[in-house]
Amino acid sequence: MYAGHQVIPQQFWSNGPAPGQFYNFTGGYNGLATGSANQCKEYTTPGLFGTQHSSSPITTGTSVVGIKFDGGVMIAADNLVSYGSLARYQDVQRVFKVNNKTIMGAGGDFADFQSLKRSIDQKIVEDLCHGDDLEMKPKSLYNWLTRVFYNRRSRFNPLWLEMVVGGLDNGEPFLGHVDLRGRAYEDDVVATGFGKHLALPLVREQLVEGKKLTQEQASDVLRKCMEVLYYRDCRSMPKYSVVVCTKDGSVVQGPFNVNENWQLATMVKGY
Repeated sequence: MYAGHQVIPQQFWSNGPAPGQFYNFTGGYNGLATGSANQCKEYTTPGLFGTQHSSSPITTGTSVVGIKFDGGVMIAADNLVSYGSLARYQDVQRVFKVNNKTIMGAGGDFADFQSLKRSIDQKIVEDLCHGDDLEMKPKSLYNWLTRVFYNRRSRFNPLWLEMVVGGLDNGEPFLGHVDLRGRAYEDDVVATGFGKHLALPLVREQLVEGKKLTQEQASDVLRKCMEVLYYRDCRSMPKYSVVVCTKDGSVVQGPFNVNENWQLATMVKGY
């Protein structure tokens, strides 16, 4: 003990799951309330008067596109969060720097993402407080998200999100995708929403087996993807942001605007 505080915790894994049970995430509780004033209730667990689960996302963001290049990773998403079919929030950043090694982008229910990001931000603060120069790696965040998403899916109360996680893991570019059911995969290019159908083919056309794209080429491809998604996806907008992770660190760039050209619209007849 030092000044009334424990320097070393009594248990190395003090909040781990019991065999056959779920992990008790930060802010959660087990069972019904005991009346303790210091006990914090997690809103996703059954309460005394029942619990209401989300049956569909409300405020949503559309496609996120991520791509590896020689020496790093780049993720792009537009700045629109829609309220149903209404383009309600038109300046919301959906790509983020986690630390100098890790970046991410989010598609789906933005309220769910804000809740999840609070837990991630708290973890970053704890890493900084330790002062040991250790940072969360992208693969660690990616694996943690698969467990969180699968946990919520198993309780029939999923986080309505699709996440793209990237960065440098031990000096090597890493890029992965996690969906609301906890399903995950890694690839040289990943996308969410309409980007799976419209952006992936555009990027794969530029990929040559055994040869990596340069950062400039990757930026040009993402710009083209954002342009096509704006034309074809009614939940998209021309303003987008990009987050880039290289050996020099992570940085969020933008917002940028796609090169709009509607001259073809004058040739469309019969509507």
